[in-house]
Amino acid sequence: MSVAKSNLRVVFLTHYFPPEVGAPQARLFESATRLSAAGYEVTVVTGFPNYPTGVIPPAYAGRGFMEERLDGVRVLRTWVYAARNRGFARRILNHLSFAISSLRAIRKVGPVDVIFVESPPLLIGLAALAYNRLKGAPFVFNVSDIWPQSAVDLGALRNPLAIWLAERLEWHLYSRATRVSVVTPGILERLAARGVPRSKLFLLTNGVDTKAYQPAPPDDAMARRFGLDGHKVFLYAGTHGLAQGLDVVLEAAKLTTNPDVLYVLAGEGAEKEVLMQKATAEKISNVRFLPNQPKSEMPALLNVAYASIIPLKRLDLFKAALPSKMFESMAAARPIVAALWGEAAELVEACDRRNRRPVQCAHAEDQVARGVGVARAGGHRPPAGRHVERGRGDLFAEAHLLAHAVPVGAALEVGEDLRLRRVHSRPAGFELERERVEVRGHVAGAAG
Repeated sequence: MSVAKSNLRVVFLTHYFPPEVGAPQARLFESATRLSAAGYEVTVVTGFPNYPTGVIPPAYAGRGFMEERLDGVRVLRTWVYAARNRGFARRILNHLSFAISSLRAIRKVGPVDVIFVESPPLLIGLAALAYNRLKGAPFVFNVSDIWPQSAVDLGALRNPLAIWLAERLEWHLYSRATRVSVVTPGILERLAARGVPRSKLFLLTNGVDTKAYQPAPPDDAMARRFGLDGHKVFLYAGTHGLAQGLDVVLEAAKLTTNPDVLYVLAGEGAEKEVLMQKATAEKISNVRFLPNQPKSEMPALLNVAYASIIPLKRLDLFKAALPSKMFESMAAARPIVAALWGEAAELVEACDRRNRRPVQCAHAEDQVARGVGVARAGGHRPPAGRHVERGRGDLFAEAHLLAHAVPVGAALEVGEDLRLRRVHSRPAGFELERERVEVRGHVAGAAG
């Protein structure tokens, strides 16, 4: 029995998707567009864009349902209670509203072979269970952050009953999913240690589109537009949330005496207003705040920067984190000032050891180090990896085969010169028949 790649119908069920900007949005968009280009029939079920500001853009406002195409990918949008990424109760309502409203798209989706479910938020699992039952299709549960553990560790979830209920839902989803994909080896090990069978776990890391993110001269027009020209810019671009602990950047700015250095924080999030108020109250003049920038602008903004700042709070949970912005900085050959530990710090240090021409940020970086406690890396551009459609395509193919009980030894054609066959000797149950290449992890490739 064989199933042609072009016949595999994949549904992405996700709370986050462009035109929103962020790591999951970019990763899922790249995955969907590349799978579509490779011949898969792809449909995305998502809400109306509102993250993290809680404001739905005018082009989408006032609608309960909408169908559109983004770069050739069919996107079905359903109503969502728009809430700013601040205040736990409102965020839960935001998550729950889409989990319920997404059911409206079930009939519109059409026949489905595999469902890819992005978590967090965990409550999207309720919709995943409904799609799984009503469509009769297996689902892959993608864990990019372990919930509810993450919310508990950050102090956002404290109610014992709510924690108990969330954990019951979490484990039911692990049990029902055909595959549980994870974005870092650390998350894989944590889930395995907690009892998720290794045979069900599938490592598929974040990555970067190396065609979009490349070393380039600074865009002088962009620098002038944002008032950055003439400065040595240390850039943080991403969510301003609890997990990032961006207060440490402001503290580092207070320690910096070099007048050429400017700290730029670009993005939105629950903590942005607090950070701006602190910068004003304490007269921290060498910090500049920018709004969210379109995805198309991010490579140029990164090349305006002298170095990229990548922080996470020092919580045990984040030992297993690998922020996707690390890969973007590496692809653009930007030095990284990293307030990290665990896997992310190890990766930065490994890149620093491999880099033959380390870039030192001299006095300015020393000042940052005093405030952040950094692991430093010179500008190191990793080699281009395999495109993400192979990794994700193999994942969908596995889920489809496992759900339909394909006999051991049967082959599934997923490309002109690439075949998979079931074997029991590999943890994921499959191997490449012609190309003996591990496709489950990508430092660089085509994800967000």
